Amino acid sequence: MINDQYDIIIIGGGPVGMALAINLSDTNMSVLLLEAHGVPEEVGDPRPLALSYGSHLILQRLGVWNELTQKTPITHIHISNRDSLGQTNISPEDADVPVLGFVVSYFDLFRALHKKLTEKLADNIDYIAGATVTQIETSADSGTVYFDFQNQEQRINARMLVLADGGKLTQFIPEITYQSHDYKQWAVIANVKAQQKQKGTAYERFTPDGPIALLPNKEDFALIWTAPSAKAQAIYQLDDSMFLDALHEQFGDRLGKFVATGSRSTFPLVLKYASSIVAQRIVLIGNAAQTLHPVAGQGFNLGLRDAYELSREIISMHDFNNSIGTTAMLSKYRQKRRIDSYGSVFFTDSLIKLFSNEYTLLNYARGIGLSALDCISPVKKFVSRRMIFGARG
Repeated sequence: MINDQYDIIIIGGGPVGMALAINLSDTNMSVLLLEAHGVPEEVGDPRPLALSYGSHLILQRLGVWNELTQKTPITHIHISNRDSLGQTNISPEDADVPVLGFVVSYFDLFRALHKKLTEKLADNIDYIAGATVTQIETSADSGTVYFDFQNQEQRINARMLVLADGGKLTQFIPEITYQSHDYKQWAVIANVKAQQKQKGTAYERFTPDGPIALLPNKEDFALIWTAPSAKAQAIYQLDDSMFLDALHEQFGDRLGKFVATGSRSTFPLVLKYASSIVAQRIVLIGNAAQTLHPVAGQGFNLGLRDAYELSREIISMHDFNNSIGTTAMLSKYRQKRRIDSYGSVFFTDSLIKLFSNEYTLLNYARGIGLSALDCISPVKKFVSRRMIFGARG
């Protein structure tokens, strides 16, 4: 049975919203999770997600990790720049971790989180799938959510609203605006087979058109190939043989020829981040707070840290009844997330601006920089731990 009043309403039941709800399930707080859609359908060629070792630890603490059926370890990262001899190799020893990360499928992660969430529904968590939020309002002491469910309009209040919806509802929050940058690039995603099977190495290959990432996925590879918009669409429409030849030309011969590809999908790449991740009785997490370029695989990992750190901030409050959703509580959370969020935005944006061009002198400097990074252990450790754990390292 759905109540009229909650402590917290989470809008957006994707992996980030579900992670927050699950981590709050052992508290005395009443939580409602609203999701516009149901469980996504499993597809034969699922979208890959690169999880850092830090995200693995969060999912382990949520009791979700062992539910994942597909998880391929990343034991090394190889970073190179086309038309340059410089390269960097990162190993678990460089970051003082047992493994750098894992590649999972989006559907498998969603399914595991959804299973854990449904186990918690008998506790303090309520969950409505198929609820389309139409408006949100806030006052000094509460927030109100209006949503359509089964052709009926509902209205529910809460002390705090959490937007994990990708940012669609910020149109009702005049205090929050977005800074955005269109990279004029698209990503082409597919699962591919090469003559060599994967051995745990994730490849990040920078080209003048944009980065190409090959992630170990089961026995083969998950591909994320970025290129200028028109070129990406042309790549997407190639027949399989020409697609594999074009990939080999761009990536090189490190894995031999590419011999097979699954179905492809594509999406545009933009940078978008909120002017503030908090407003009156409202906090933004995940893609509602920031959307990043997929280079270095930081976006989802950053969103998962948003959810985990918000739950920790809520759980740590000594006077919950008088503190949840207050200006003081939200300001404290915003301050704690500032370095990680803006650091990740700056890092990914700088990589694209530095590597996606054809300036000869800059290309030479990039090669020297990658070689230097490979040789200077303290710097490599600093960079790798921040890629894995965020700004705190």
